[in-house]
This record gives sequence, C-alpha cells and structure tokens, in this order.
Amino acid sequence: MRPPPVTAAVRVRRAEVSDLDDLVALEESSFAQDRLSRAQYRKHLDSESALVLVASANHRRFLGTAVVFFRKGTRVARLYSIATQPQAQGKGVGSALIAAAEEAGRHRGCHALRLEVRKDNAVAIRLYERLGYRRIGEYARYYADGADAFRFEKAL
Repeated sequence: MRPPPVTAAVRVRRAEVSDLDDLVALEESSFAQDRLSRAQYRKHLDSESALVLVASANHRRFLGTAVVFFRKGTRVARLYSIATQPQAQGKGVGSALIAAAEEAGRHRGCHALRLEVRKDNAVAIRLYERLGYRRIGEYARYYADGADAFRFEKAL
C-alpha cells in the first residue's frame, strides 16, 4: 500500500536523537554507496560543525533530510547530503530543506553554500539551478562507484 500524497505544508527543523531510525532508513534506501552510518548521524546531531535537518508534514511524517557542514576558518557552508522519501519528491521538500540550509549558513555568517552532485542526477541539477546555484567546477570519479560530480555554489 502506497502512503498518501504529501498535502500539508513542509516543516523543517533540526534533527533530534529520536529521528535516528528515520535518518538511517532514508539514507539506506536513497544511496547505494557513500552513506552516512548511524554512528556518523549520531555524531553530527551533537556537533557544532554539522547541522542535520529533517522535513516533515502531517504531524511528524518524516519526508526528508539534509546535512550541512560548517568548517572553522571558512565562511563557506557545504550541503553534504540531501534525500527525500519517494512519495515526497517533486512536492517542495528538497526546496524547503535547501532554503533551511541556506538560512542556517547565513545565520552562521557564511557567504556561500556549496554542494556536489552526480553528473547523471538531472533532477537534482535542475533543482539546484532553479534555486540559483551555479556550476563552479567538476570532479572526475568523485563517488565510490566512479561517477563524476559537478560542484555548485550559491551566494548567501
């Protein structure tokens, strides 16, 4: 049985320890390789240099997540990972997560948000470009499976 479509407004908040099972399940269903482990998520939940966001609607329904890293000595934040539940794709969840990541970067004094995306992920590339990201480079064989990546950036 398929879950009902997303109809409520998307809400983004900082992840909590109680979200760990949902975070790990989405990570495992979304990525074949280059996954964050349960221990890594747990570490990032308590880290000053990382922010784990979750998107929900309809009373805590878990729709997606984003992980943002902040490094000391730089004013550039990095969108490390973003994933949405299949039934939530195309419903504004990714855009809401990215907007929250950008706001967190601005709040911390960052002047830009950067990310990497697989060259073959046309849906994500269109989303980033629609949201004002520009391609600033590329990496050959960036991912564990040998896939190439584009690097994008948006001024905050």
